[in-house]
Amino acid sequence: MTHKQKAFEKTAATIIKQLERRGMEGYFFADSKSCTEAVLNMMEEGSTVAWGGSESIKECGLMDALKTRSYHLIDRSTAKTPEEQREIFAKSILSDYFLMSSNAVTLDGELVNIDGNANRVACLAHGPRHVMIIVGMNKIVTDVAAGVDRARNIAAPPNAERLSRKTPCGVTGTCGDCLSPDCMCNQILVTRRSGHPGRIKVFFVAEELGY
Repeated sequence: MTHKQKAFEKTAATIIKQLERRGMEGYFFADSKSCTEAVLNMMEEGSTVAWGGSESIKECGLMDALKTRSYHLIDRSTAKTPEEQREIFAKSILSDYFLMSSNAVTLDGELVNIDGNANRVACLAHGPRHVMIIVGMNKIVTDVAAGVDRARNIAAPPNAERLSRKTPCGVTGTCGDCLSPDCMCNQILVTRRSGHPGRIKVFFVAEELGY
Protein backbone atom coordinates (compact mmCIF):
# COMPACT_ATOMS: atom_id res chain seq x y z
CA MET A 1 0.00 0.00 0.00
CA THR A 2 1.03 3.60 -0.50
CA HIS A 3 1.68 5.95 2.42
CA LYS A 4 -1.72 7.52 1.80
CA GLN A 5 -3.47 4.14 1.86
CA LYS A 6 -1.67 3.20 5.09
CA ALA A 7 -2.83 6.45 6.67
CA PHE A 8 -6.38 5.75 5.49
CA GLU A 9 -6.15 2.27 7.01
CA LYS A 10 -5.26 3.75 10.40
CA THR A 11 -8.12 6.24 10.21
CA ALA A 12 -10.56 3.52 9.19
CA ALA A 13 -9.39 1.31 12.07
CA THR A 14 -10.20 4.13 14.50
CA ILE A 15 -13.68 4.57 13.04
CA ILE A 16 -14.31 0.81 12.93
CA LYS A 17 -13.77 0.61 16.70
CA GLN A 18 -16.37 3.33 17.16
CA LEU A 19 -18.79 1.54 14.83
CA GLU A 20 -18.48 -1.58 16.98
CA ARG A 21 -19.50 0.46 20.03
CA ARG A 22 -22.55 1.56 18.07
CA GLY A 23 -23.72 -1.91 17.01
CA MET A 24 -22.35 -1.68 13.47
CA GLU A 25 -19.51 -3.45 11.65
CA GLY A 26 -16.70 -1.89 9.63
CA TYR A 27 -14.16 -3.21 7.14
CA PHE A 28 -11.26 -1.56 5.29
CA PHE A 29 -10.05 -2.24 1.74
CA ALA A 30 -7.13 -0.78 -0.19
CA ASP A 31 -9.09 -0.82 -3.46
CA SER A 32 -12.56 -1.18 -4.97
CA LYS A 33 -11.96 -4.62 -6.43
CA SER A 34 -11.21 -6.26 -3.08
CA CYS A 35 -14.14 -4.43 -1.48
CA THR A 36 -16.55 -5.60 -4.18
CA GLU A 37 -15.40 -9.21 -3.82
CA ALA A 38 -15.88 -9.07 -0.05
CA VAL A 39 -19.40 -7.65 -0.34
CA LEU A 40 -20.43 -10.29 -2.88
CA ASN A 41 -19.00 -13.08 -0.72
CA MET A 42 -21.11 -11.91 2.21
CA MET A 43 -24.37 -12.05 0.26
CA GLU A 44 -25.80 -15.51 -0.32
CA GLU A 45 -26.78 -16.31 -3.90
CA GLY A 46 -30.53 -16.39 -4.28
CA SER A 47 -30.92 -13.42 -1.91
CA THR A 48 -33.01 -10.38 -2.83
CA VAL A 49 -30.83 -7.31 -3.34
CA ALA A 50 -31.95 -3.68 -3.64
CA TRP A 51 -30.06 -0.39 -3.63
CA GLY A 52 -30.43 3.33 -3.22
CA GLY A 53 -29.20 6.01 -5.57
CA SER A 54 -25.42 5.91 -5.23
CA GLU A 55 -22.55 6.78 -7.52
CA SER A 56 -20.15 5.02 -5.13
CA ILE A 57 -21.60 1.55 -5.67
CA LYS A 58 -21.42 2.14 -9.43
CA GLU A 59 -17.87 3.48 -9.43
CA CYS A 60 -16.48 0.65 -7.29
CA GLY A 61 -17.82 -1.93 -9.77
CA LEU A 62 -20.37 -3.48 -7.44
CA MET A 63 -23.38 -2.80 -9.67
CA ASP A 64 -21.81 -4.56 -12.64
CA ALA A 65 -20.61 -7.43 -10.46
CA LEU A 66 -24.12 -8.05 -9.11
CA LYS A 67 -25.21 -9.15 -12.58
CA THR A 68 -22.65 -11.96 -12.59
CA ARG A 69 -24.23 -13.70 -9.59
CA SER A 70 -27.56 -15.38 -8.99
CA TYR A 71 -29.34 -12.71 -6.97
CA HIS A 72 -32.93 -11.56 -7.21
CA LEU A 73 -32.35 -7.89 -8.08
CA ILE A 74 -34.92 -5.25 -7.19
CA ASP A 75 -34.00 -2.70 -9.86
CA ARG A 76 -35.49 0.73 -9.30
CA SER A 77 -34.50 1.83 -12.82
CA THR A 78 -37.11 -0.51 -14.36
CA ALA A 79 -40.05 1.53 -13.03
CA LYS A 80 -42.00 3.20 -15.82
CA THR A 81 -44.68 4.91 -13.73
CA PRO A 82 -44.87 6.47 -10.24
CA GLU A 83 -46.97 3.50 -9.12
CA GLU A 84 -44.35 1.01 -10.31
CA GLN A 85 -41.69 3.02 -8.53
CA ARG A 86 -43.75 2.92 -5.35
CA GLU A 87 -44.07 -0.87 -5.62
CA ILE A 88 -40.31 -1.26 -6.10
CA PHE A 89 -39.59 0.93 -3.08
CA ALA A 90 -42.00 -1.23 -1.07
CA LYS A 91 -40.20 -4.41 -2.16
CA SER A 92 -36.85 -2.85 -1.25
CA ILE A 93 -37.99 -2.51 2.35
CA LEU A 94 -38.25 -6.32 2.57
CA SER A 95 -35.02 -7.09 0.72
CA ASP A 96 -32.34 -9.32 2.20
CA TYR A 97 -29.60 -6.84 1.33
CA PHE A 98 -29.78 -3.11 0.68
CA LEU A 99 -26.74 -1.46 -0.93
CA MET A 100 -25.91 2.23 -0.56
CA SER A 101 -23.22 4.73 0.32
CA SER A 102 -23.23 7.38 3.03
CA ASN A 103 -22.95 11.12 2.46
CA ALA A 104 -20.51 11.21 5.36
CA VAL A 105 -19.10 9.11 8.20
CA THR A 106 -17.71 10.80 11.31
CA LEU A 107 -14.50 9.87 13.08
CA ASP A 108 -16.73 8.86 15.99
CA GLY A 109 -18.61 6.32 13.85
CA GLU A 110 -21.85 8.16 13.10
CA LEU A 111 -23.44 8.02 9.63
CA VAL A 112 -24.83 11.22 8.09
CA ASN A 113 -27.25 11.02 5.16
CA ILE A 114 -29.46 13.50 3.33
CA ASP A 115 -32.22 12.31 1.01
CA GLY A 116 -34.84 13.72 -1.30
CA ASN A 117 -37.37 10.89 -1.64
CA ALA A 118 -36.32 9.30 1.67
CA ASN A 119 -36.36 5.76 0.25
CA ARG A 120 -32.62 5.41 0.90
CA VAL A 121 -32.64 6.68 4.49
CA ALA A 122 -35.83 4.73 5.16
CA CYS A 123 -34.13 1.45 4.24
CA LEU A 124 -31.07 2.39 6.28
CA ALA A 125 -33.20 3.01 9.35
CA HIS A 126 -35.55 0.02 9.07
CA GLY A 127 -36.59 -2.84 6.80
CA PRO A 128 -33.92 -4.77 4.90
CA ARG A 129 -32.23 -7.58 6.84
CA HIS A 130 -28.77 -6.24 6.00
CA VAL A 131 -27.49 -2.83 4.90
CA MET A 132 -24.14 -2.74 3.09
CA ILE A 133 -22.60 0.74 2.87
CA ILE A 134 -19.69 1.46 0.50
CA VAL A 135 -17.71 4.53 1.57
CA GLY A 136 -14.71 6.14 -0.09
CA MET A 137 -12.31 7.73 2.38
CA ASN A 138 -13.15 11.12 0.83
CA LYS A 139 -16.37 11.01 2.87
CA ILE A 140 -14.77 10.94 6.31
CA VAL A 141 -15.55 14.02 8.43
CA THR A 142 -14.79 15.17 11.96
CA ASP A 143 -18.35 15.37 13.31
CA VAL A 144 -22.05 15.42 12.44
CA ALA A 145 -22.11 19.15 11.68
CA ALA A 146 -19.25 18.69 9.22
CA GLY A 147 -21.13 15.73 7.73
CA VAL A 148 -24.26 17.79 7.09
CA ASP A 149 -22.13 20.57 5.62
CA ARG A 150 -20.38 18.07 3.37
CA ALA A 151 -23.66 16.58 2.17
CA ARG A 152 -25.12 19.97 1.34
CA ASN A 153 -22.11 21.77 -0.12
CA ILE A 154 -19.93 18.98 -1.55
CA ALA A 155 -22.32 16.17 -2.49
CA ALA A 156 -25.51 18.04 -3.38
CA PRO A 157 -24.21 20.33 -6.19
CA PRO A 158 -22.88 17.53 -8.46
CA ASN A 159 -25.95 15.44 -7.67
CA ALA A 160 -28.17 18.36 -8.70
CA GLU A 161 -26.21 18.57 -11.95
CA ARG A 162 -26.48 14.81 -12.50
CA LEU A 163 -30.23 14.76 -11.86
CA SER A 164 -30.97 18.09 -13.60
CA ARG A 165 -32.48 19.54 -10.45
CA LYS A 166 -33.33 23.24 -10.39
CA THR A 167 -31.97 24.04 -6.94
CA PRO A 168 -29.74 26.86 -5.68
CA CYS A 169 -26.88 24.38 -5.21
CA GLY A 170 -27.31 23.26 -8.80
CA VAL A 171 -27.01 26.86 -9.99
CA THR A 172 -24.41 28.35 -7.64
CA GLY A 173 -22.59 25.22 -6.44
CA THR A 174 -23.35 25.95 -2.78
CA CYS A 175 -26.32 25.19 -0.53
CA GLY A 176 -29.05 27.82 -0.39
CA ASP A 177 -31.00 26.05 2.40
CA CYS A 178 -33.81 25.91 -0.15
CA LEU A 179 -37.40 24.71 0.05
CA SER A 180 -37.72 24.44 -3.73
CA PRO A 181 -39.82 21.73 -5.43
CA ASP A 182 -36.59 20.05 -6.57
CA CYS A 183 -35.00 20.12 -3.11
CA MET A 184 -32.84 17.04 -2.45
CA CYS A 185 -32.38 17.75 1.28
CA ASN A 186 -35.86 16.86 2.52
CA GLN A 187 -34.67 14.31 5.05
CA ILE A 188 -31.54 14.38 7.22
CA LEU A 189 -30.72 11.16 9.07
CA VAL A 190 -27.96 10.69 11.63
CA THR A 191 -27.39 7.03 12.48
CA ARG A 192 -25.67 7.09 15.84
CA ARG A 193 -26.33 3.44 16.71
CA SER A 194 -27.92 0.29 15.28
CA GLY A 195 -30.46 -1.46 17.49
CA HIS A 196 -29.79 -4.67 15.54
CA PRO A 197 -26.09 -5.55 16.00
CA GLY A 198 -24.33 -6.38 12.74
CA ARG A 199 -27.24 -5.35 10.50
CA ILE A 200 -25.34 -2.30 9.18
CA LYS A 201 -21.93 -2.97 7.65
CA VAL A 202 -19.66 -0.17 6.43
CA PHE A 203 -17.00 -0.95 3.83
CA PHE A 204 -14.28 1.70 3.71
CA VAL A 205 -12.27 1.96 0.49
CA ALA A 206 -8.96 3.84 0.22
CA GLU A 207 -10.19 5.65 -2.90
CA GLU A 208 -12.32 8.63 -3.77
CA LEU A 209 -15.80 7.32 -4.52
CA GLY A 210 -18.98 9.19 -5.23
CA TYR A 211 -19.73 12.80 -4.36
